[in-house]
Amino acid sequence: MSNLNKIIELLEDEASYLLEHESTRISKKRLTLPGPHTVNNFSESDRNPQVLKSLAQLYNHGALGGTGYLNILPVDQGIEHTAAASFYKNQDYFDPENIIKLAIEAGCNGVASTFGGLALHARKYAHKIPFIVKINHNELLTYPNKYDQIPFGSVREAWDMGATAIGATIYFGSEESTRQIQEIAAAFEEAHQLGMATILWCYTRNSAFKKDGKDYHSAADLTGQANHIGVTIKADVIKQKLPETNFGFRDINFGKHSEDMYNSLTTDHPIDLCRFQVANCYMGKIGLINSGGGSQGDSDFKAAVKTAVINKRAGGCGLIMGRKAFQRPMKDGVEILRSVQEVYLTEEITVA
Repeated sequence: MSNLNKIIELLEDEASYLLEHESTRISKKRLTLPGPHTVNNFSESDRNPQVLKSLAQLYNHGALGGTGYLNILPVDQGIEHTAAASFYKNQDYFDPENIIKLAIEAGCNGVASTFGGLALHARKYAHKIPFIVKINHNELLTYPNKYDQIPFGSVREAWDMGATAIGATIYFGSEESTRQIQEIAAAFEEAHQLGMATILWCYTRNSAFKKDGKDYHSAADLTGQANHIGVTIKADVIKQKLPETNFGFRDINFGKHSEDMYNSLTTDHPIDLCRFQVANCYMGKIGLINSGGGSQGDSDFKAAVKTAVINKRAGGCGLIMGRKAFQRPMKDGVEILRSVQEVYLTEEITVA
């Protein structure tokens, strides 16, 4: 069975809805699309040659190497979601070496994890797969829980262990977001000076983003603006949750918005909502990778492939999927990561 037929079979009754859609509100002709020369998007920028080399290492590694697409394994949930809750389904991943082994075995472009986990095995693996060191976290041991991304180490530490890139999270919309924007803007500038690439987890966080029983944290307009702030502080890649709704500015009634804005830029189709996010990444000049979300068991393969199809057809540049891969036996984790890669390697699946 061809890759396309396998993907169609996994998508079931959503196959034609996702694979035949054409986006007309923001035309693909306006986008800078992923491809073998993606790193050239930065050739006229202020990124120094060492940063270009790091970006090339990331984009040219693994099964998707040379395509302009990324498939990154991110495992920082031991801090962000607590280790026991994250790793009880597969205790092997309490040992961080297995995280790196999973990324290598699956042919990922890179592995994103914590200072401690990557540093412990840096001499053995930093030259075998690009390391992306997550420099800040929200920890859940403080009682009552608070939600604030704080630095867990320095940019120089990441460079010393041979990291290709640093990653960071900003909780846009939170009370602490102003400080986080300033911290990460400075960290990204230092990383670029040292020759590392930068990846930003652009998450929204505010209790007011839930209104009348509806959660707008993944609204296309709010996440799109988070992306736009992220590229403004010179993220080289943006990580964002796939949009599940829209109209956050309108329904919560803040920021700048109009009905014409929504009508001219997007529809309620998931590919168009993701296209809204891509447009806010300088029309695709900065790559958008969407997260894979939590593990739901048997439906994970369909959900992973569906997310990859939406991202690719929207003009995004890949997925960064963790829990669906590591919360199961390694063999199955490898298989689900490779199923995502097949979407990006299947030429019949084109940008909408």
